[in-house]
Amino acid sequence: MQLLRHEAFYDLFRSCKHTAFHLEVVDTYSTPEESEPFRKFLAGEPDDFEWFNDWTDLVREVTSAGTVMRRARVVTEPNVDYTRWGLVVAHRNIAAGEDIRYLPRHQIDPAELSADDFWLFDDTLVSFTTFTPDGAAGGGAVTTDSVIVDYARSVWNRVWDRAVPHAEYIRA
Repeated sequence: MQLLRHEAFYDLFRSCKHTAFHLEVVDTYSTPEESEPFRKFLAGEPDDFEWFNDWTDLVREVTSAGTVMRRARVVTEPNVDYTRWGLVVAHRNIAAGEDIRYLPRHQIDPAELSADDFWLFDDTLVSFTTFTPDGAAGGGAVTTDSVIVDYARSVWNRVWDRAVPHAEYIRA
């Protein structure tokens, strides 16, 4: 596997031809870049979401070029604070072009999941999400190994097929 960070990781999206699928299986992240916005959410303070613009700009760029971006989140219920915040932030992802769905964790056997978050690009490349010791985003550990790609694709398909769209999940 190769570790790609920063722009090299973002270039995976720009070089993607058809699909970029993201599976999230962790309930809470502690990335330093999100700590202040998350604190504001918990305190009921407004957020201008300026910190999120690099991501939504990339999503707009990639989806306007024709790539389908999907995100599936496996979440514990009742939702933890981070998930509740993510449901709010997701409106920005969706407005930028991502399709986001949620699968309650109790609705899938843990043996049918990956233990790690990953991106699946064009069904040919997997990028496992990495973090630094302090919790910051560390980039993606990338592989085109067909066995690993096939495994990721099967996990993705199981989750996506059972997950419900964001709008439906927040109404429930």
